[in-house]
Amino acid sequence: MNYLNIVLLLLFTVLFGCDKGEDSPSPGNGPMYFPSNTDDAWETTSLSSLGWNQNEVGSLIDFLVEKNTKSFMILVDGRIVMEAYFDGHTSSTTWQWNSAGKTLVTATVGIAQQDDLLNINHEVFQYLGAGWTNEPLEKENLITSKHLLSMTSGINDTSQLVIKPRLTYMADAGTRWSYHNVFQKLMDVVSEASNQEFEAYFNTQLKDEIGMDGFWNNGLIFTVYHSSTRSMARFGLLALNNGKWNGKSIVDEAFFSESTSPSQNINPSYGYLWWLNGKTSFMLPGGQTVYQGALVPNAPVDMFAAMGAEDQRIYVVPGKKMVIVRMGKASNPGNPNFALSGFDFDLWQKINAVID
Repeated sequence: MNYLNIVLLLLFTVLFGCDKGEDSPSPGNGPMYFPSNTDDAWETTSLSSLGWNQNEVGSLIDFLVEKNTKSFMILVDGRIVMEAYFDGHTSSTTWQWNSAGKTLVTATVGIAQQDDLLNINHEVFQYLGAGWTNEPLEKENLITSKHLLSMTSGINDTSQLVIKPRLTYMADAGTRWSYHNVFQKLMDVVSEASNQEFEAYFNTQLKDEIGMDGFWNNGLIFTVYHSSTRSMARFGLLALNNGKWNGKSIVDEAFFSESTSPSQNINPSYGYLWWLNGKTSFMLPGGQTVYQGALVPNAPVDMFAAMGAEDQRIYVVPGKKMVIVRMGKASNPGNPNFALSGFDFDLWQKINAVID
């Protein structure tokens, strides 16, 4: 890793980013910018124009290096405020989203619904046929696509393998929140409903529409999306704008709003595969404990987030018109698997010191 290159890249964005001038709206209150879909050009904004604390940037960078970060970006109004790469990573390097990529599935399901190919309130068997699980049919028939989106299918979570023998009954759909890879069956629902491979539909209806790169890697346990950091930021920018890209509706705004609101009352900090901050309680993957308070108490209350193992992150903060992306290895290798970790609190301490 060349630490000097990291600092020089970051300082270029921090100090020499495009300043819109005195007559232009101040960043965070101005018109939204969307990068071109056909080239890699992307407007920037300097920290000084935002009034942020440049003296705290070094501490943030040190923290990111210490926590095995590969890349980090902050957008405001769609413009890059900070962009840094570490440990040999570059702007063109692809990296796995892990469970943060669940939100790509959410968006694709929403597109398929607005195309009248499916309805999330319909039972999954209407698309996949009877016997797609190993549950008794009367229990399987309770499960809708909305239950898969909200992690309330009731399927046994002692195994995360999404194969029929492991998809057994634990509770009636809608009565238990449990983080489970069975959400991947939504990809099969979209494929059956659209009469094409999920990735083909995803590529034409979402990826190409907002200029993303990347690909799906189908694994035994989990299907994972890989892309560059800027492509992750593009999706975050789409989310910030409630499914719109440069004036065009990609994902229905009402569906997107529904996706980033509590999807059930068991875990109010969970939408449709999105994590939600600022709620009264939350649950975590791998257990049934209910924790009181907000998901990330020092982050903005209106933040919603795509979160994946090893701390892959997209934070979306509508009130600040801000998107933050982090890609990398596990910040705490001893606890790499949960979507949420203490990393979020520590990172927001560093971010707040810069932006406040």
